[in-house]
This record gives sequence, C-alpha cells and structure tokens, in this order.
Amino acid sequence: MANKNKTLVLMKRHWQMYLLLLLPLLFIIIFHYYPMLGAQIAFKRFRSSLGIWGSPWIGFTNFVRFFQSYQFIRVVSNTALLSLYGLIAGMPFPIIFALLLNTVTQPKLKKTIQTVTYLPYFISTVVLVGMMFQILDPRIGIWGKFIFAVTGSRAPDLFGKANYFPHLFVWSGIWQNMGWNSIIYLAALSAVSPELHEAGKIDGMNRLMRIIYIDFPAILPTATILLIMNFGRIMTIGFEKAYLMANDLNRSASEVISTYVYRVGLVIGGGDFSYATAIGLFNSVINLILIITVNKVCSRLGGNSLW
Repeated sequence: MANKNKTLVLMKRHWQMYLLLLLPLLFIIIFHYYPMLGAQIAFKRFRSSLGIWGSPWIGFTNFVRFFQSYQFIRVVSNTALLSLYGLIAGMPFPIIFALLLNTVTQPKLKKTIQTVTYLPYFISTVVLVGMMFQILDPRIGIWGKFIFAVTGSRAPDLFGKANYFPHLFVWSGIWQNMGWNSIIYLAALSAVSPELHEAGKIDGMNRLMRIIYIDFPAILPTATILLIMNFGRIMTIGFEKAYLMANDLNRSASEVISTYVYRVGLVIGGGDFSYATAIGLFNSVINLILIITVNKVCSRLGGNSLW
C-alpha cells in the first residue's frame, strides 16, 4: 500500500511527464496491440462480407494446410538458412570493426572512417538492389566487363542462379549495415577506463593483448544481448530486399516466409488472408520460442540475458 501511495504522489507531482507518455502509449496500443485482434482470422475462414468477427471458425485447418504444403519445407528452410547465414557471417564484423576503430588515435581519421562506413546504411533497399543489378550485370556491369576481360567469355548471371542468392543477399547486407551496427559496440568501448589500458601497458601487454583481455570483455555483454535479440528474429527476413532480388530463376532459394505470405495473401488466387495470417502467426510463434530458449541458455552460461 505504501508503494502504491508513493507512486500516486509521484504521478501527481510529475503529471506533465506522464502526460507526455500518453501519446506514445496510445500509439503502441492502437497500432501494435489492437491489430493483434485480427490474428484470429488465422483460425477462421475469413470472408470480407462477414468481417473478422462474423467469419466462421475452422480451428487449425490453415496451419495444417501450411504444414502439408509442398512449399513448407522450402520456405522455412530458406528463411532459416538466410537468417543463420547472415547472423553467423555478419555478427563478427561490427565487433571486429569497432575494436579496430577504437585503436585509432587520430580524431579526424576516426571520424572519416566512421562517416564512410555509416553511409551505406542510409542507402534505401531499392537503391541497393538496383546498384547490385547494375554492378553484377553479366553484359554491361563491372562484373561482366571484368570476367569478359579476363576470360574472353560472358560472365554468368549471378541473379539467375539460385545457389548464388544467399551469398548476394547476406554479404550485401553485411556491407550495408556493418558500420551502423558497430555504433553500439563503440559506445560500450567508450565506457572502458583508460586506466585499465595504462595498467596493461605497465604489465607488458601489447595492443592485441589489451584488445583481447580488456576491450573484448567490455563489449561481450552487449554482444550477448544483441545475439539474443537477433535469434528472436531468426525466422524473419526483410520482405523488401528478398522480394526485389527474387526472380523465377532463383525462386527456389529466394522464396522466404515473408514473400510467400505476400504471394498467398495478395497475389495468388485473389488473396487468401486466413492462410497468410496463419503462416505469419506460425512464424511469430517460432521466433518467440527461439528468443525465450536462447535467452535462457545465455542466462545459464554467462549470466547475461534480456530478463
């Protein structure tokens, strides 16, 4: 009761601050929580004439339909492969870059490197994919010109081969996001006391040893938290980039859950909203299970976790 009265006193005393919180709170409720009611159509045979509440219940029929679909294995495996590939290949680069950049002592050089590496993040996905198409064009692109100059024959069409799609998708993302993702690690490194490095120098530690034994442990908790959060999105591949890079030739590798939901929900057969919602809900449940599992494992192993 005492804590409750104390809270009420604080709310009356700082009511302006709580009033400022009202707008973002309403935004979250209206645009994030209220739309969750629409997820019920995953368990219904949705008819627009009947509406969400009036459509008949069909239980788990849409989920069973997805599990029995010939597309199930392909879209789930493609999504998991791209996510794991991107996580394993992409996570070390921001960490290594932040550790190396932290060793730069010249302020102007450090700011220049930061600016150059941050810029790709602000390139829109549409522009990025357009640049990839231009550069990797087998006839007029830099890739095509280079292969023709070296071999005298036409370069292979990388976007037309399914086995190249994961590499193009992941490494273009690493190039675009590496600099931006390193910001949080640089912030963690800024909290490292210079006295630790001075003590390390006195003990005879070289720069590499100080990075390993002083800087890296300082960013390890941050890296662990980001790893947990990334595992919570392991089954979520950005729709826009996958959709723009996909074509009929690489469809076997480029069809992921988000693009499949778009096709069955809005393109194929006039749109099957219930089926598309069931697939999206299944995806969200898998992400929830993964983030809870990884968080528990990290908590037991290292003590760092989201909760």
